[in-house]
Amino acid sequence: MKKITIKDIATEAQVSISTVSFVINDKGEKMGISPAVIKKVQEVAEKLNYRPSMIATSLRTGKTRSIGLIVEDISNQFFADLARVIEDEAKSIDYRVFYCSTGGDDERSEELIHSLLQANVDGFIIAPTENLEESIELLLKLKKPVVLIDRYFPGQRVSHVVMDNYEASHQAMKFLINKGRKNIAIVNSKSEMIQMKLREDGCRDALKEFEIYNESFVLHMDYHSNEEAKIATIKDFFKKNPAIDAVIFLANYMGLAGLQAFRSMGIRIPEDISVISFDDHDSYKLHTPTITVIAHPIKDIAVKSIQLLMSQMTDMDKFKVEKSIKKGQLIVRESV
Repeated sequence: MKKITIKDIATEAQVSISTVSFVINDKGEKMGISPAVIKKVQEVAEKLNYRPSMIATSLRTGKTRSIGLIVEDISNQFFADLARVIEDEAKSIDYRVFYCSTGGDDERSEELIHSLLQANVDGFIIAPTENLEESIELLLKLKKPVVLIDRYFPGQRVSHVVMDNYEASHQAMKFLINKGRKNIAIVNSKSEMIQMKLREDGCRDALKEFEIYNESFVLHMDYHSNEEAKIATIKDFFKKNPAIDAVIFLANYMGLAGLQAFRSMGIRIPEDISVISFDDHDSYKLHTPTITVIAHPIKDIAVKSIQLLMSQMTDMDKFKVEKSIKKGQLIVRESV
């Protein structure tokens, strides 16, 4: 299909190329072009389904009407759902989104930031990796609009939108305790990221309140290990601790590995063990029994991150750093 140019519009509207250029660049009135001609050019452009070149627009305005979205793993349902809502919100204000996955790799994250800087995106929404603080500092120095989602660096003055991880895990743990569970495991990654620490802190503090915290019931897993290794690690841990009667997985990829481990070990849910996982997943709704989860307020996080980014993109000098904390939701299903 032939790409429509401003020359095609000029021919159809029977005006000069420069007239079309002024109209589509919103300079028609300023250049003294009559309202009737402006209307005619706009109608012809719409009829021919004209789409301005992103590069040309960028050269003219310094804006690409694009946002760089950097997340851990776009194939993880939490990030996929988040990206979908961010894209819908961006589309409603005529912005496009470039997605990138870091795989939890700091070096790759830095490369992606530099690639998006070269692509001249107007702003960044980032779920940062563990050692990305310096790269984000660079964006702030360059006065690039940036909002962090899902996690942040406590000492850094940068807007972020996150779930109240401490409160969510604290409430979930109290829910298990109130159901009569006493030997409760916490499965976390080895990550030092703030959201994972807060989730573990919330669980631990609830257990300590009831004086049933047992340090040997805490498992820290390697994020970068493959799924088979994660399943093997979980099996080994639960074989060593047969007294455990409940578990909270602090991310859905750990929970999914846990369900496979329990199935191969013949551990029944919820008869032998009660299960709660962070981050909802389609598999949790389809699993028999269905799995109780702590769900992120995905829509709230996505909408707020776009709002914060837009306020920076509109006036970078006047915006104030905003820390937005959203409440998670415990969705009770059959696994407890």
